[in-house]
Parts: sequence; structure tokens; C-alpha cells
Amino acid sequence: MTERLICLIIGYVCGLFQTGYIVGKIKGIDIREHGSGNAGTTNILRTMGVKYAGIVLLGDALKCGLAIFIVRMLFQNVHSNILDLLYLYTSFGVILGHNFPFYMGFKGGKGIAATAGFIIFGLPHIMTLVGIIVFFSIFFLTHYVSLGSIVLYVSLVVCAVVFKFTDANGWIEENMGGLYNEYIIVIILMMILMLIRHKDNIKRLLSGCERKTYLRSRPEIDVK
Repeated sequence: MTERLICLIIGYVCGLFQTGYIVGKIKGIDIREHGSGNAGTTNILRTMGVKYAGIVLLGDALKCGLAIFIVRMLFQNVHSNILDLLYLYTSFGVILGHNFPFYMGFKGGKGIAATAGFIIFGLPHIMTLVGIIVFFSIFFLTHYVSLGSIVLYVSLVVCAVVFKFTDANGWIEENMGGLYNEYIIVIILMMILMLIRHKDNIKRLLSGCERKTYLRSRPEIDVK
């Protein structure tokens, strides 16, 4: 279990790099005092525009990639058979650091941009493809980032469970053996955290008053 704790810690430390907060401060604002008060990509998009949202999305995704790279360098020779499981713990740590940065009063983002890094760098290719297709399909059809995020995580859990019973190419046995149930449990925990962070969004979705997000919307703050 020691290696799992190390991965969580590495992930948390990397997750503390709050791209949205930093970008806001560079432009002279505290993003937590604007829009939804969230330090994540969606609030940056609405308040500062698509250019800055792209920077934040890239930064938050890359910090997950960096954490996974560090873990790979540490454990590829001693735990090569469970690297995918360790990547999962690492990504969970990044999301925890992103959502609950201690130096910001544990008030960070909601973990979706950090999840993008997990999808790109920490998942088997087929799950990466499913995640990308699901999120963008939901977003462009409905323009609800929250709904896309919720369906994304549900799809990842479903994929993980389906893999358990359809592992035709032997990926599970080769990479995790008997630990795949743990893999599924951790993904479910990540989904539960996402649902908790989006509880207000879920209420607004159910009541029909959730705010839609458009890439070409005029930002709320005129940032040069």
C-alpha cells in the first residue's frame, strides 16, 4: 500500500498548481471573486474568455501528466505490472490537490480539467477515446459542462466494469492481475467525488436552471 500512498501524495502536490488562480492573478484578478467563485476552467471561460480557458485547461491537464510521468519514473522497474493502477491513484491525488488546495483554504476547482489529464495520460487508449467522445458529444449537444462531466465519469465506470468481463486482449491480467476490482473501486470513488463537487449543478440541471456554456460567449471581464 505504500506505493499507492506515494502516488496520492505526488498527485496532490502536482494538483496544487492552480492554473486558473495563477492566470487570474497574472491578469490582476482573483478568479474566486468572480462568476461562480470556482477556480476551474469553466469559470475562467465565462469570466475571462476562451483564450485564457485554453491556457488553464492545458495547465491543469499537464499537471496530471507530470504527476503520472514522475510515478512512471519511480515505479516502472519495481511495479511495472500495476502501473495503470498507480496512475489511477496518482490522478486521484491530482484531482484532490486541484479541488482542495490547502494554501487556498481548500477552495479550488471541480477537477474536470485535471480529469482531462487523467484521460489523456493515465487511461488505456480505448477508455481515452470513449471519454473524449462522450464529454464533447454531451457538451456540444447541450452546452452543459456539468452534464458532460457527469456522463463522462459514468462512462468511465461503465467502461471499467465492461472491461472486467470482456478482457479479450488480456490487458487486465497483464497489467493488474487480481487487483482490477480495486481499479474499479477507485474510479467509482473518483466519480462520487465529482458528483459531490457538482451537487449544486445537479440540482440546477434537475430544475432546468443550469447555466449553459458557449465557447464564443463574451467574457464577463474585459481582460486584455
